Amino acid sequence: MKAIVKSLAGEGATLQDVPTLTTAPFGHVLIKVQSVAICGTDFHVYSWDAWAAGRVKPPVIMGHEFSGTIVEVGEGVTSLKVGDFVSGESHKVCGHCLQCRTGQGHVCRNTQIFGVDTDGCFREFFAVPEASVIKNDPRIPPHIACLQDPLGNAVHAAMQGELAGRSVAVLGCGPIGLFGVAVCRALGAGVVFASDTSRYRLELAQKVGADHLFQIPGDDLEAAVLDTTDGQGVDVVLEMSGAPPAIQQAMRLARPGGRVSLMGIPSRPVELRISEDIIFKGLTLHGVVGRRLYETWTTMQSLLANNRINVEPILTHHLPFADFEQGMDLMRSGQCGKVVLDVSTAD
Repeated sequence: MKAIVKSLAGEGATLQDVPTLTTAPFGHVLIKVQSVAICGTDFHVYSWDAWAAGRVKPPVIMGHEFSGTIVEVGEGVTSLKVGDFVSGESHKVCGHCLQCRTGQGHVCRNTQIFGVDTDGCFREFFAVPEASVIKNDPRIPPHIACLQDPLGNAVHAAMQGELAGRSVAVLGCGPIGLFGVAVCRALGAGVVFASDTSRYRLELAQKVGADHLFQIPGDDLEAAVLDTTDGQGVDVVLEMSGAPPAIQQAMRLARPGGRVSLMGIPSRPVELRISEDIIFKGLTLHGVVGRRLYETWTTMQSLLANNRINVEPILTHHLPFADFEQGMDLMRSGQCGKVVLDVSTAD
């Protein structure tokens, strides 16, 4: 079968023939993959930045965002059957650490990520543990079903508190930030501000529900927020960029008593004015990683299946499987939202 493999340390990856999976191991299901999406993590691995070089041990099959159909059920599997249309949780958790046993599996101490720590889904057939598989509502099309992993990040970040009628600022309109805008709009947020360095991505943010767009640097987001909110600041900030200036700005934008969800990953330490911008303002900060297992999946499946959220504009490129390098080039350029690969074209 065809697979996209990170075979060597260094930039790039290759489309290779690898042994075809024909059976599902104990506790696993074998999935015929239909659609996969390129994640920022995949781009880090492909580009071989410092994080990837310190974490990934080639050779490894890349990818963790997918949808497909179960073609075989392994011994011991009880909740799934052949023919089920499924996606999967990218974080393979242990199930026995303190976090897993207390409803915090999203921060499992022993997490492995598909396509990073173990072979992933950029291939025609993929064997996945039963516990990591999510049965999709058939009303969700495959090209959208494969986007649920990153959409879940945004749902998790946005739903750390009340959203209905609240003012929100989304800082960073990469794919997860764009999903954040769409989630806030779907869940009844009031005014939604969006900022990014890219005009292209700000236009995507407008398509999924942002009311006010700010290109950084240049546009004065803070002045506009204060003017619109009668000098208070916003109720909720979703920091999705990881840019140190944006993280610092997030604290200033939030009103006293507001909340900030931090999901962007900074590349260096960030200096914060803890007293003035956090303690004396009584802010609530949430560090957000992954999806709450499996509450987040249930919420986003309902939003998607019942057409309560519009994420179609975020999927900007749908490519044949063999054109994955074009997808990586689009990621590098920033002139894309989500890029989906059609695995059925791999034959």
